Amino acid sequence: MAGRPRTRRIVLDSGPVEAAPAATGLLVQRFLDHVRHERGLAVNTQAAYRRDLVNFTDWLGGRPAATISVRDLGDYFAALGRRGLARASVARQAATLRTFYAFLQLEGVVVESPAELITAAKRDDAIPGTLSPAQVDRLLESPESSSPVDRRDRALLELLYATGCRASEVSALRLADVHLAESFCKCQGKGSKERVVPLGRRAIQAITAWCDGPRQAFAARAGGSPAWALLSSRGNRLSRMRIWEIVRLHAERAGIPPDIGPHTLRHSFATHLVAGGVDLRHVQEMLGHASIATTQRYTHVDAGRLKAVHGTFHPRR
Repeated sequence: MAGRPRTRRIVLDSGPVEAAPAATGLLVQRFLDHVRHERGLAVNTQAAYRRDLVNFTDWLGGRPAATISVRDLGDYFAALGRRGLARASVARQAATLRTFYAFLQLEGVVVESPAELITAAKRDDAIPGTLSPAQVDRLLESPESSSPVDRRDRALLELLYATGCRASEVSALRLADVHLAESFCKCQGKGSKERVVPLGRRAIQAITAWCDGPRQAFAARAGGSPAWALLSSRGNRLSRMRIWEIVRLHAERAGIPPDIGPHTLRHSFATHLVAGGVDLRHVQEMLGHASIATTQRYTHVDAGRLKAVHGTFHPRR
């Protein structure tokens, strides 16, 4: 009589089984949820984190972020340098990765942060480029027709130069924040910090021509009561990218090198104020800089004026 077939008993190792590293995409999403819901960071800061981490994830090519070493990160920043990224952009990405890996440390995903010792090259404090007053005049006069779009564009350009606001701040500017009778507007800068910026006569004229005229027709296409001061032709909020496009369009029309943007007008605003003798603390307040050190870079651009002041007022000139 045949016996039962013999079976083999398999004894499994009872030791701890190491879990596979979590997918980078999931870790990035956890981090973004954290900075949004728990830290409440500004929308633009969240967007910058997202862009930087998408670039980093693409470079990883499927490798888990939790297994990356300091040497790997060095290779990543070397790759950014070969792509020709500005030092400010590389420094920002280094800061993003330090924050990201510090979060992974707190979550217990990694024991040590490979980004802790990463230091990017210092930011270049040189001003990326300014326009002369004559160039600014040509740019602001480029929307010369009375068409609805040109009147909107004129109001936009005058507002950028009159206030030194960033494109994102002008995009988010609400009509209720623009006080033409009192000659100022309120804008929200980085970290949702609100500041008051004066408006000059020409800016007030251009904004009035826009608000009393074509803005109403633009607003009607979106239901009649959009909150934003500047609108697209469909009545929607004028996006930051569209503002860039408008500035470049009119730069080309005015015969100005087209590689400028809204930030060029911001730098020109600050440079011209400093050249005109405005106190640096006032410029800092109007630009919304948290530190006076950031504003001080505008002081070296007008050496000629400083020499003239020295020659006029120094007792041993």
